[in-house]
Amino acid sequence: MIAAVVIGRNEGARLIACLDALQGQVARIVYVDSGSTDGSVQAARARGAEVLALNMDRPFTAARARNAGLARLDPDQTPLVQLLDGDCVLRDGWLATARAYLEKHPDVAVACGRRRERHPEASVYNALCDAEWDTPVGPAQACGGDAMMRLSALRAVGGYRDGLIAGEEPELCLRLRRAGWGVQRLDAEMTWHDAAITRFSQWWRRSRRAGHAFAEGAALHGAPPDRHWVREHRRALFWGAGLPALAVIGALVYPWMLGLLLFLPVQMVRLMPRMGVVPAVFNVLGKLPEAQGALTFHLNRLRGRRAGIVEYK
Repeated sequence: MIAAVVIGRNEGARLIACLDALQGQVARIVYVDSGSTDGSVQAARARGAEVLALNMDRPFTAARARNAGLARLDPDQTPLVQLLDGDCVLRDGWLATARAYLEKHPDVAVACGRRRERHPEASVYNALCDAEWDTPVGPAQACGGDAMMRLSALRAVGGYRDGLIAGEEPELCLRLRRAGWGVQRLDAEMTWHDAAITRFSQWWRRSRRAGHAFAEGAALHGAPPDRHWVREHRRALFWGAGLPALAVIGALVYPWMLGLLLFLPVQMVRLMPRMGVVPAVFNVLGKLPEAQGALTFHLNRLRGRRAGIVEYK
């Protein structure tokens, strides 16, 4: 009943581990490659996966890759599909747990579980990712890149939105919920993830990509009643662009206005009791690259351009 669609680009050993964990567990494995140069295509074929190499004549995105893989499947043969990123490894027992839940709840289209960072001790950035994956159990607004879904539900809403360079899963889940489907976060271990973020520059690019997703999501679905990512978008622009710009520009006339930057550490302190010291610091600091990503989206929109994919590995 279950097929797997795996997407990747230069994931190397991470992809091999991902595919090895799927062996004998699903009816089909479709691997969609987005221009890898590290032998990923050959490694996937050697492990029996059906390989689809995206045509590079137009920009590639994770959304486009997933849609290409899903198009290879037949909902009559495999009504359920496990979506996986190539840097994730499936946990034992997840497929049976998710399948049982979806069979028992025909109104739910998406089942996701706990994604854990494999090496949270390697860097503060990996630890932040691990905390980010720890979402509340129960009905959810969205899932991440790893989830089990009903193929018929995906087809009914048109699949992922090809052009999104980030935030494609929440956008898909929003349309599924509009169509009456449920999204459920199960209390079960789902995947190991390997972010491999060890440098500040990687974390900055990942946060910039998030800011772009907030801006584009708000532009698409920001109207009531969804208000999709409107709050996140506004926070990024206020803390990451508006307040710093006001302080610096205002200080040219009134030097005391530079003191407005003190609101940034004050906001960090305010968040610390709820989030912890390190997450609070990076939450506020992250608004700077998020604002950069959001402003890039708006500038490209005015110019009639599309942003390219933002990679951090």
